[in-house]
Amino acid sequence: MTPPTPLRRWLIGCLTMIATAHVPACAQSSAPFEFTRMVAHWDGSYADSEYLTFIDDAQPQLAQIGFYGAHFWSLAHTPHGGGYPANFPVRGLDEVDTWFQQRNRQLHDRSVKVIGHLNVMFLVGEIDSPEGPRGFFKFYRDLWNVEQLGPKPVDDPIDLLERDVDGQPIVNNSYNIGGMREYWACLRNPHWRTVLRAWVKHGIERGVDGFVANYFYRHNCLCAHCQSAFRAYLADQFTPDQLRDEFGIDDLSTHRFTEIVAWHDPAESTPLRRQMLRWSQIANKQAFDDVFVRYGRSLKPDLIVAQWNHLGNFNQINGDEKCMLPADLWSRDESYTWYSTGDSANYSDLEQHDLGDATLQARYTRGAFADKPFTLGKYEHTRVRTAIAELAANGGAPMGFYTRFTDPAARREIVRYYQFLRRYEDVYHAARPHSEVLLLYPRTALQRGDVDAVGKFRDVGRALLDQHVLFDILPDDQADTQTRRRYQFVVTPDDSTTVPAADDPHLSQFLAPWTVRISAGRPAGDDHTITLHFVNYNREEPPKASDGRPSRGGGIDDEKPIEVRDIRASLLIPADHHVISLHVMTPESPDPIALSYQHEGERINFKLPPFLIYAVAQLRTAPNP
Repeated sequence: MTPPTPLRRWLIGCLTMIATAHVPACAQSSAPFEFTRMVAHWDGSYADSEYLTFIDDAQPQLAQIGFYGAHFWSLAHTPHGGGYPANFPVRGLDEVDTWFQQRNRQLHDRSVKVIGHLNVMFLVGEIDSPEGPRGFFKFYRDLWNVEQLGPKPVDDPIDLLERDVDGQPIVNNSYNIGGMREYWACLRNPHWRTVLRAWVKHGIERGVDGFVANYFYRHNCLCAHCQSAFRAYLADQFTPDQLRDEFGIDDLSTHRFTEIVAWHDPAESTPLRRQMLRWSQIANKQAFDDVFVRYGRSLKPDLIVAQWNHLGNFNQINGDEKCMLPADLWSRDESYTWYSTGDSANYSDLEQHDLGDATLQARYTRGAFADKPFTLGKYEHTRVRTAIAELAANGGAPMGFYTRFTDPAARREIVRYYQFLRRYEDVYHAARPHSEVLLLYPRTALQRGDVDAVGKFRDVGRALLDQHVLFDILPDDQADTQTRRRYQFVVTPDDSTTVPAADDPHLSQFLAPWTVRISAGRPAGDDHTITLHFVNYNREEPPKASDGRPSRGGGIDDEKPIEVRDIRASLLIPADHHVISLHVMTPESPDPIALSYQHEGERINFKLPPFLIYAVAQLRTAPNP
């Protein structure tokens, strides 16, 4: 049989997309893809001569590298693609294309899944200039390959863009890449989704196993697509009387909005603005499902899909691409979740009782995503070991961003820690948390505009962490009665909140410095093993700046952990069980060391040996005779 031509393959893809357009997204999802070790790069080091040797040594399961969206098509053919953000190793659409195909094959040869970055809307270029169109607009007008991508959906690329209140394209000049400006395509525009589908197909044909969608925003776009879609949303949510009484909209069918905001200042929020934000996030999710879930998985049923989102220190309404989503849409059908912590957790300030940790963010993401894979994008290049341990201890997949293997000291420790996680894969793979307290995240109050409730949640969460309480986090709109009954205490952060005492007889108890974070889990399918994770954040900090600000440090040489000693644990075990073994392991001493322990009623008491950053204690139990 003659292989189909590229144009024929494109036509088949279109027909498949049409056939699956009304199939529920959940019906097309394959079995969950589990992983516990990943690397991610877009700093150019993915082209380093030592990259593949590092992959051989560290043995991650997933590599998030390569560009298949607007970064690629805007910049690969220009002299500016070699710099930020893509750092392409060669120049030219075909040349970069070929380079990524080869790198994907090399990673597959090492049993590593490849996830490509797909910038969904951030376009770099000039619509016109003395030298003609530049960047994305040069690609669209002159370099679009019909055999690769199918026919152009519109003749003029301006018809794809987000629009301001005057109908002009929204434009920025923040990055100034090659002196070009930034434009934004509209995800509500069906023609733009046709472009994205073509890019998804192109990436799959180049050998990627999946995509992470980045620059997944919506601005204050007032194009006809946004106007009509937002009106339809309001009509579905509110009666005409409610629209008039609550929002001052007398006739929705003729009403023209002068703003349809997305993220905004919580202090300037209103009920209508929150509806705009909620609709923005629902509409983005619909676009994601259309392009990546339904279409992408129609081409490759096991396509791994994710979104690159931002959480910071629980920035809400003015951050977090999912803060207003209904519970049934939050990360539905995504293979893993990526949350960037931004600048909120990249340094410690022990004098101010600040560990610079993202433990709360990790536990929130784990709970909201029902224990499926997630990572945190931490822009951390100094506390490398702590960042790996923090995610591993809380059910995540280290390490989120810029795995700095080009620094020999950092590479040595990354390999050491990744090999530790690999050796004890049964501890981490699809593990479940083991906790005694449930802390509710106030998503219901937040979606009413109460960001103060999120501040109270942070305060209560830090108090529980400092007291070494074993607790999970779950959004309150996901915590049904049956779920709540699994815990000794359920804590709702409000003005009447009482944090359980650390010495409460119904809780496990730990004697440890506040600079240590403690969590517990159970391996998948194993009801007789409890794993305790201890992460030590104490260190010699770099000197502060002259204005008193803490330093991020200059690399792993500035991590300087201080060994922790004399941690004691009194862990509650099931009443009808007894402990049959207790071992401790660390990345620095990976062979299991048997510990002595004492039974005291329903408790097991033991002392942990000294460790540097990360220790794992594993107890195995058996039913009483």
